[in-house]
Amino acid sequence: MNRQDKLLIFAVAALRCALDIATVERIIRAVEITPLPKAPDIVLGVINIRGRVIPVLNIRKRFGLPEREISINDSLIIAETSGRPVALVVDVVSGVIEYNDAAVVKPGDIVPGLEYIDGVVKLNDGLVLIHDLDKFLSLEEEQLLDQALS
Repeated sequence: MNRQDKLLIFAVAALRCALDIATVERIIRAVEITPLPKAPDIVLGVINIRGRVIPVLNIRKRFGLPEREISINDSLIIAETSGRPVALVVDVVSGVIEYNDAAVVKPGDIVPGLEYIDGVVKLNDGLVLIHDLDKFLSLEEEQLLDQALS
């Protein structure tokens, strides 16, 4: 018997991605992002959500995708890592899907040493990269972010 899981599917440029739904707190429309001095390059800045200051991470930069201005049509996915809440700027949120473990190819089975990716799920309309937010920031980036936030 395979375990059923749920993924939130979203897109950044032409890249289709997913997060384990258990890590997702909410999805909001794009809001103004306040720059955070001395933060790592991967951090666009911070937003204030109900009194919480949340760093906004740049998926485009992490994956070498073309940069662009944030649009009013973009969404922010507020998600929890093991250390902190983070927001991800995404072009579009497609929805939630259910899948079983048999549908997932582990990153080591594709290319050894793939970072940030927890696996690839095969859907009828193509492949989706499952992100591991706990690996999204390097240790150095985490430390720089902690210093910038304090």
